[in-house]
Amino acid sequence: MTSSPPTYLDAGVDIDAGEALVDAIKPLARATRRSGADASLGGFGGLFDLAAAGFKDPILVAGTDGVGTKLKIAFAMDRHDTIGIDLVAMCVNDIVVQGAEPLFFLDYFATSKLQVKPATEVVRGIAAACAESGCALIGGETAEMPGLYQPGHYDLAGFAVGAVERTDLLPHPDIDPGDVILGLASNGLHSNGYSLVRHVIDQAGLDLKAPCPFDPSRSLGDVLLTPTRLYVRPALAAIRTGGVKGLAHITGGGLTDNVPRALPENTAAEIDLGAWPLHPIFDWLMKTGGIGQAEMLRTFNCGIGMVVICAPDDAQKVADSLTDSGELVAEIGRIIAHEGEAVTRFTGALNG
Repeated sequence: MTSSPPTYLDAGVDIDAGEALVDAIKPLARATRRSGADASLGGFGGLFDLAAAGFKDPILVAGTDGVGTKLKIAFAMDRHDTIGIDLVAMCVNDIVVQGAEPLFFLDYFATSKLQVKPATEVVRGIAAACAESGCALIGGETAEMPGLYQPGHYDLAGFAVGAVERTDLLPHPDIDPGDVILGLASNGLHSNGYSLVRHVIDQAGLDLKAPCPFDPSRSLGDVLLTPTRLYVRPALAAIRTGGVKGLAHITGGGLTDNVPRALPENTAAEIDLGAWPLHPIFDWLMKTGGIGQAEMLRTFNCGIGMVVICAPDDAQKVADSLTDSGELVAEIGRIIAHEGEAVTRFTGALNG
C-alpha cells in the first residue's frame, strides 16, 4: 500500500490561509495611503518616495518594537481588535520624539496555525493606527511555525520609518536648566509592565473576565487591553508651533529612565509626582500588589505617556497646541543643573 507524498499542509502550514489573509487585509492597507506611498501589498518589498513626500534634506528615523506580554491578555480574552494599535503606537511614538514624521510601517505576525479572522482583526487595528498617525502600511510578513507557538497564540513585531529635515532633528542641543517639562496623560498601562501586572493578578486570584475593581462597568481584561495612545499628530502639531526642545516617550523604564534619554549631560529632570492625577489603574496596582513607588516609576508610565521639554517663554503656546489636539497636559517639572550623566529626580509622591 502506498501513501500520498507529504505536503506542507500535512506539516501544519496552510499557504492558502496566508493568501486569504493577504486578500482580507489589502483594503485595510490601501486605506493608509499617503503621499510617497500607494500602500499596495503583494510585492517583495514596500516602496516609499521621499521626494514625493516633500522632504528636501531628510534624516531617516527607524524604530521597531512589539507589545510584550500584553498579548497574553488578548489571548485570555479572545479579543484581538486593539493589540495592533499598541504595536503601531509603540513604534511611531518612539519616532516622533526625534521630531520625525512617521512615513511607513511593516508588521510581522507569527503563529502556530494561521487563523484568518483574529489575524485580520489584528491587522485592522494596525491599519487604523497607521491611518491615525499618517503612516502608510506598505507591507509585512506572516509566518506559520507549527510547534513553536501554542495553539491560538501569536507574536507581533512592528517596524516603522520616519523622516525629519536635518535642521529639525530632536532633541535640540540647547536644553538648559530652567526649561519646563510638560506631561501628556496616558490612558493607562499602554504596553509596558504586563508581566508584573499579570503577577499581581495571579497573586490576588482575580479573573480577567470579572468586573474591574476600579471600573465595574468593564471587565478587568477589557480595561487592561485599552490600547496605547497615539501621540504623533499632537506632537507634530506642537513641534510646528515652535518651542519644543525635546520629547520622551514613556515606555519600559518609566519616567526614571526615559526622560534622561532626551537630556544633555550636566542636566536633570526634576519631576513633581503630585503635579498630575494618578490614573486609577496605577493606584490599584500599588495597593493590590504592594508595589513600591520606585518600582512603579521604573516599570510603568504612571499616568504620563509622553514628556515635552520647552523653554519657559514657549511653554504656554506648546501646551495650548497640545490641548487643542485633545491631549491632557500638565506642567510636571523643570530641567535643573546636575553634574554628570543626565538623570531624573522626583519630588512628592504618587497619589491616587
